[in-house]
Amino acid sequence: MRARLARGALVVAGLAIALAVAAPVRAAQWERLVMPGKLAAPHADLESDCKNCHTGAEAGSESKLCRDCHEEVAADLANGAGFHGRSPAVAGTECRTCHPEHRGREFALIGLDRAAFDHATTDFELAGAHRRADCAGCHEAGAKFREAPSDCFACHEDDDAHAGEMGEKCGDCHEPAAWKPAKFDHDETEFPLVGEHRDVACGLCHVATAGGGTRYASTPKDCGSCHRLDDAHEGRFGPACGDCHDPGGWKRAEFDHSKTDFPLRGAHEKTACETCHVEPPGEVDLPTDCGSCHELDDPHRGSRGPKCATCHSEVSFARTRFDHEKESGFALEGAHVQAKCESCHPAGTQAKIEDQTCVGCHRADDAHAGQLTQRGVGCAECHGQEQWSHPIRFDHDLAGFPLLGLHAALACEACHVDARFADTPRTCVACHRQDDPHRKALGPACADCHNPNGWAVWSFDHDVRTTYPLHGKHAGLQCEACHVTPTDGAVRASRDCIDCHAEDDAHRGSFGRSCESCHSEEAWENARLGTLRPRKGGSSR
Repeated sequence: MRARLARGALVVAGLAIALAVAAPVRAAQWERLVMPGKLAAPHADLESDCKNCHTGAEAGSESKLCRDCHEEVAADLANGAGFHGRSPAVAGTECRTCHPEHRGREFALIGLDRAAFDHATTDFELAGAHRRADCAGCHEAGAKFREAPSDCFACHEDDDAHAGEMGEKCGDCHEPAAWKPAKFDHDETEFPLVGEHRDVACGLCHVATAGGGTRYASTPKDCGSCHRLDDAHEGRFGPACGDCHDPGGWKRAEFDHSKTDFPLRGAHEKTACETCHVEPPGEVDLPTDCGSCHELDDPHRGSRGPKCATCHSEVSFARTRFDHEKESGFALEGAHVQAKCESCHPAGTQAKIEDQTCVGCHRADDAHAGQLTQRGVGCAECHGQEQWSHPIRFDHDLAGFPLLGLHAALACEACHVDARFADTPRTCVACHRQDDPHRKALGPACADCHNPNGWAVWSFDHDVRTTYPLHGKHAGLQCEACHVTPTDGAVRASRDCIDCHAEDDAHRGSFGRSCESCHSEEAWENARLGTLRPRKGGSSR
């Protein structure tokens, strides 16, 4: 140590002598003589004057000079923004602690360990799929890290499936976790989704564009643009579909014809629009007299003149001045009012029908194949005259199979596969064979355990209803543990222990079949050892 100090003193003394005898040198030359090493390449232009970075004054003055040059970093420190303003490791630390100098031109001033860098200390914390992104994907080579954009569109413009039609605020719909699924409230647009539109796939309206994107902002909002191919009128009623239809469905068509010169009444209310409007409404003035439309329907061939309303009404062509009840004794009600005369009077309107019962006219329509009428059940006991299918009055509780529990909520078709009601079976297993989890092992008498309130609502007291009480370990067994043989009759099972426990017999049959002589139902262990009786053949057990 002393030798090194001596050599150092000699060097200093030598330099002092040399300076004393040498010509006077400038201060800058002197600074370069004592400079510990070259500056890094980014600071090379500062190397000519040490005062660019050193003041020799109070502590922290050098960091102030750094901030004077690096104004963006100074702003981050002042505002608590960016890495320098957010990272707790930077606060109160001299710049040279992390960015040392005088280590040569090739020295990297920013000693960043990318693998260990906590991005949460920046203004852009990595979340979702960003955590897996490569640094170079956002930070371009040669650019400052702080210059990387923080808005979605700046990075993902090339990934924009909307081709810019949805703007640049990707975060309004997408999350950093992944592009899909996307949240989007269509009700906040100029085209809220109501009715059937709520269930339409996005791609049916937002189709691909020629540029490879998807049409969004330019998507048309009028009905005709999307539904031209669905137009059942083939353009006859023009493009204003909303005048009659609403998004609830095409069939929910409403048009108040009463506001026109021809209010629709009677049978006209059910007439298809195209029957009269063969051209778009407004283009052709339609006649309003009966004869102009119904000339071909006139059974009188014009012999009674064009004033059809003299005898007929808009309800039907039937003679409105004919009192059917008074003249025939059969009042026309319900659907009979709309029936054509020829439906009941095939030989002419003067022919009298002898059999005026329902089945007299509707025998061919009888879906029950005569089963109910043969039992004395008349059609009117269940059906009204409005229509066959509705309403139907029938009290099933007065039949041989009252509807209880869940049966009461079933649709008729669940049990009656056709209208031949008398053929419907009444046993549980006839309907529920496919629902039998026991696979016939407990026989066909489902009602012994179950009731119509539900399969899970069941009870069976084995101790009371059988001669084999379940005790010990048997008490917790599932039915299928003992009942494994399918049967269509009574349920039977062996009472011998060995029939169920042959595979569990540790004695492999050497002690016979009477397991209960030693074992109990509580457990195989702790067997009772009684007097061993000789088996046939001289052995004992």
